[in-house]
Amino acid sequence: MRLLSALLLLLLLRSAEPRKGGRNRDRGRARGKGRANAVKRQTSECKEYMEAGEKYLDCQDRQLTGVQQHWPEDIHHLLLARNKIQVLRDNTFSQFKNLKSLDLQQNELYMVEEEAFAGLGQLTTLLLQHNKMKTASEEHLLPLPSLRYLRLYDNPWDCRCSLDSLVRTLQVPGNRNLGNYAKCLEPDALRGQKLKKMRPELLCPEDGEGQQPGQKPQQGQGSLPKPPPIKKHPDANSLCHTYMFPKPMLDCKSKELKNIPSGLPSDIVRMDLSSNSITQLRPKEFVAARDLKLLNLSSNSLDQIDTAAFAGLLYLRELDLSNNSLHYFQYGVLEDLYFLRMLNLGDNPWVCDYNIHYLIYWLKHHPGVAYSGLVCTEPQEFRGWPVENYVKTYNGECPKDKDPQPGKGDTGQGQTAQELVAETEEMELLPKPLRDPRPKKYEVTRLS
Repeated sequence: MRLLSALLLLLLLRSAEPRKGGRNRDRGRARGKGRANAVKRQTSECKEYMEAGEKYLDCQDRQLTGVQQHWPEDIHHLLLARNKIQVLRDNTFSQFKNLKSLDLQQNELYMVEEEAFAGLGQLTTLLLQHNKMKTASEEHLLPLPSLRYLRLYDNPWDCRCSLDSLVRTLQVPGNRNLGNYAKCLEPDALRGQKLKKMRPELLCPEDGEGQQPGQKPQQGQGSLPKPPPIKKHPDANSLCHTYMFPKPMLDCKSKELKNIPSGLPSDIVRMDLSSNSITQLRPKEFVAARDLKLLNLSSNSLDQIDTAAFAGLLYLRELDLSNNSLHYFQYGVLEDLYFLRMLNLGDNPWVCDYNIHYLIYWLKHHPGVAYSGLVCTEPQEFRGWPVENYVKTYNGECPKDKDPQPGKGDTGQGQTAQELVAETEEMELLPKPLRDPRPKKYEVTRLS
């Protein structure tokens, strides 16, 4: 009986194994399929929101390779930065009739067809920087009559005849904010020249038409000028990333900078220069960015700030100088920051001596500024003290001289014997009319 029951149990177990395995495999496939769909949805879905009465569609960092047809057509701002878009075909954005700004920076764009921006009659801002574009023409801009801001820098522009019409369009005086900072990469003779300032006739040199490929023109026979010398300071537009929305921002974080980059855009509101190797701020470093409201200089090696370093930053509201090597501020460093509201000074080796008084004096006369991190590091006896407490101790009243005890040289009128003798000798040296210390009510002088 036991043997029979054991055999029956064994048969039941064997018959159940393939069903169980099949179910598990089906479940595994279903789960895998669900995860794939979830990843796909997360990649393709964009964030839609309203700000100041205008609709934004944020599709940044989505690994997109093109524009999706199901996106809402009533958007005003389309953010497509940091994707994998390589080609823009004709009429790619024609359904977005209300579009005012289009951000395509940091993609892999190498080809844009001439009618790619057709239908964008209200577009005012087009960001194409940090891509792989080599050529473009005036035809790309004709469908954009309202365009006011065009960013083209950090593209490998091939400055030859095919770029002629674009260069001439950018150099029209009315197009002052179109194509700023874009530079030639090829040919070598024009490398580094700005599209806005170069001579258009150099794009198609007539004297060099009969030369073999790679043959250099002879000196003095239509030869192209030598490339300009390399700047000592790096250019902000080639090293850093510019974001126009929701607010214009220049991101130069962790770029191994040793100086403030040149060519700062004039329309930025926020600037992040943190986590670099900047050691000093020279006069008028930020004068071009007059609308700047937030400046982050934390985690550098700053140990010296010139008195005119922040000149022109009248609207700056937040300044972060934490995690540097600052000991004190020179007198006048903060005088131009009229509207500053937040000052971060933590993690600096502040030296509590007479030089630190200016900073406390300025903060005392600007009570609307919220500051933090102002703690003494040196000297040893004041380490860990709040700097304002040190200054209060430094400016404390001196102890008043105690009155001498009666009978020990006191004349009874608060003067010691030595003071009285010295005063008597001094009075004897004066002319006779001035010896009497008692004030006279009047004096009569007879004239002969």
